[in-house]
Amino acid sequence: MSTRRTQVAIIGGGPAGLLLGHLLRAEGIDCLIVERQTQAHVEGRIRAGVLETLTTDLMARLGLDAGLKAHGMREEGFNLADGEHVIRIDISRLTGKHVVVYGQTEVTRDLIAAAPDRQLEIVFEAQDVAIHDPDGAAPSISFTKQGVEHRIECEIIAGCDGFHGPSRKAIPAGEDRVFERVYPFGWLGILADVPPCHPELIYSNSDRGFALASMRSPMRSRYYIQVPLSERLEDWPAERLWDELERRFAPLAERPVIRGPALEMSIAPLRSYVFETMRHGRLFLAGDAAHIVPPTGAKGLNLAASDVAYLSDALIGYFARGDERGLLGYEARALARIWKAERFSWSLTKLMHRFPEDGAFERRMQKAELDYLAGSSAMQTAIAENYVGLPL
Repeated sequence: MSTRRTQVAIIGGGPAGLLLGHLLRAEGIDCLIVERQTQAHVEGRIRAGVLETLTTDLMARLGLDAGLKAHGMREEGFNLADGEHVIRIDISRLTGKHVVVYGQTEVTRDLIAAAPDRQLEIVFEAQDVAIHDPDGAAPSISFTKQGVEHRIECEIIAGCDGFHGPSRKAIPAGEDRVFERVYPFGWLGILADVPPCHPELIYSNSDRGFALASMRSPMRSRYYIQVPLSERLEDWPAERLWDELERRFAPLAERPVIRGPALEMSIAPLRSYVFETMRHGRLFLAGDAAHIVPPTGAKGLNLAASDVAYLSDALIGYFARGDERGLLGYEARALARIWKAERFSWSLTKLMHRFPEDGAFERRMQKAELDYLAGSSAMQTAIAENYVGLPL
């Protein structure tokens, strides 16, 4: 067995783990990232694309925002539609801020590409990752790669390994505090290299149900529609989905829905999930390891970034000054922001989707809410503040 030491062992090579690793290395803190997937797999995952100011500020702080500046799309508003009535939320006017459309795939690639120059080591294809003595004085992780066993001894373990990783599972039963809402539908999505039908995102709740028109770049579009969980991808050939998208967005968008070959199609289930036990001894959770939000509010990657901002500050204080107050307060600080983001994502999901248990009364409530929103600057401001991202 090969054994080595580091100050922080980071499990997970997605955006949360990569951002944390870069922030720690920028302060001279020794760390190592272990990731079970291949580099090609990590860099190819299709994920979210709307970045809050918090996330773009972290990239700028690291000096890793060249790609974001060159290719990111500054968005100063977004749209909520009820039938053919479109309500534009002018986030720049209402908050003085904006969001940037820049795919999580590109963020991940930028962070990985910069790792060698920043002396941030990433071990890909690390199998059978296990956590040892997280609540003891000498925590460690172990894994195998190409048949060789490795052990990493460390002072802190950061679990940034997503919903299915080993970090959350290492917290003993009885200490976990779990809250979950599983939604009775999913999002059927298509990604294609075609111009978007509208310059800003449109969230639509029409008589045909929820749909979203978004983009990843001026020449790459991302569309979704709500489907029952019983639907299968094979039930939806691309032409059928394009037909449906044309019906949904023809009355709403500035331009027609342009068809093109699908780069990716998938059905993603929706859930709200919070694992409140974000610290166990010297193991700290961040990102999807601790929480999942429905994609309606565009909060997944951005919540991971806020977790990492809190955790990196706490670790920098601990290693630079021996100050443990940040570590002791990490869970409470992170959860306060997580629950507000969960509330926003849940409320927007409830407003813009058709729930099978709802009837005519609930539909009238949606219409009344959207009608009130259309004429209320105060309500538009509240939505804009949440969409652009609440302060740390």
